[in-house]
Amino acid sequence: MIRTPRDAAGGGRFGGVILAGGRSSRMGRPKAWLKLGERTMLETVTAAVEEGLRAAAGDGDATAPALVVVAAPGQELPPLDAGVRRVEDEIEGEGPLRGMAAGLAALEGRADAAFVSSCDVPLLRPAFVTRMLELLGENDIVVPRHADRHHPLAAVYRIGVLPVVRDLLARGLKRPFFLFERTKTRVVEAGDLADVDAQLESLTNFNTPDEYAALAQRLAGHRRPGNRP
Repeated sequence: MIRTPRDAAGGGRFGGVILAGGRSSRMGRPKAWLKLGERTMLETVTAAVEEGLRAAAGDGDATAPALVVVAAPGQELPPLDAGVRRVEDEIEGEGPLRGMAAGLAALEGRADAAFVSSCDVPLLRPAFVTRMLELLGENDIVVPRHADRHHPLAAVYRIGVLPVVRDLLARGLKRPFFLFERTKTRVVEAGDLADVDAQLESLTNFNTPDEYAALAQRLAGHRRPGNRP
């Protein structure tokens, strides 16, 4: 197991990384641009991550959280807020570990750990983000597991794992699970998240036009007068 540096408090400054460089082949069009009400899916997820980061930082910290969106080389993205930095994968199509490397590198010196998300989880709850950050403790990584599956794009990573990520990529080991094996990783079970997201909808992504249509219809129904948001 490779040890990575961490601050004495076990927490530190938190940032966020949103991966938007996927090919969206099953959807047939870029998922980052899909509209959900007045926002794109990318805007929806970025806002949830930011809100969760602010809650984790506490009321006494007025500093805007460091946020990074990772795109494929030359990819067009929806407009980003001024405080959100765009970076690109070094190599396109190599999976989430490559995108994580770009995102974590962009946060060096700006954050000690980051919540990493895909851009296609519009039901992500800010409280879920906050809880995952709170569970980091003295670990290098905290990753949720549900239905016997790890969710590396709903997890928290210390920036210090970046050399391990780069070493794995250099050796052609592109599965995030290899990273979990080589660092101090805490696996978070559903029970630790039940009070912030009982159905674990924060882990639900949307990959097909039918799934997107059902989601849009559901959210439109929530916005009708008399319905709960």
